[in-house]
Amino acid sequence: MNTFQRFVLAAFVLLCPVWLLLADVKITPEVKASFSKLLEDSKPLSDLDKLKRVNDYFNQSIRFISDQAHWGIEDYWATPYESLSRRAGDCEDFSLAKYFTLVKAGMDPEKLRIMYVKAVKLRQAHMVLAYYSKPSAEPLVLDNLIPEIKKASKRKDLVPVYSFNASGFWLNKMSGKNVRLGGSSRVTMWSEFIERMGQYDPMDLLVSPTK
Repeated sequence: MNTFQRFVLAAFVLLCPVWLLLADVKITPEVKASFSKLLEDSKPLSDLDKLKRVNDYFNQSIRFISDQAHWGIEDYWATPYESLSRRAGDCEDFSLAKYFTLVKAGMDPEKLRIMYVKAVKLRQAHMVLAYYSKPSAEPLVLDNLIPEIKKASKRKDLVPVYSFNASGFWLNKMSGKNVRLGGSSRVTMWSEFIERMGQYDPMDLLVSPTK
């Protein structure tokens, strides 16, 4: 490939709509069947058992890969369908897939928040899913970095920054107090993600509208 051809290819990747890059995204019958079984098996379970089942499923089914290596762009929030089709994703993709799957399995979406944190050891931003049994409770953390679900106080390697779900946006302070600052529309990537889910959601996971 000569210099001009490399330039054309790079320009295509940078300028074309992301959906053109997803033309080869197709979920296999085996993955579709395993995901359907996950949903059906999870629905009658308690919240804690749901958390473990869904956390294990995605941590074992998806391998970590950066957005740059995966999609050729710096930051892209893949839908659960895209993540399972490619069997790969980054921390945002793990957290989003777990969130929507748990809600689809019957969990109260108000108990779940997607949380941005600082990963101390990695020295970078990171995303996890937090579960609150009640608004004032200490959350449990679902993370792709470790297989276990632990209380937030046991995750000294994570520093909370902010969190959100379909109905709200919170600033998370080191003291453990959460300050609600408004709706989730404050998170631009979330709004764009929900819009894409609304356009193409073959797994029928979009059950919580953004506000």
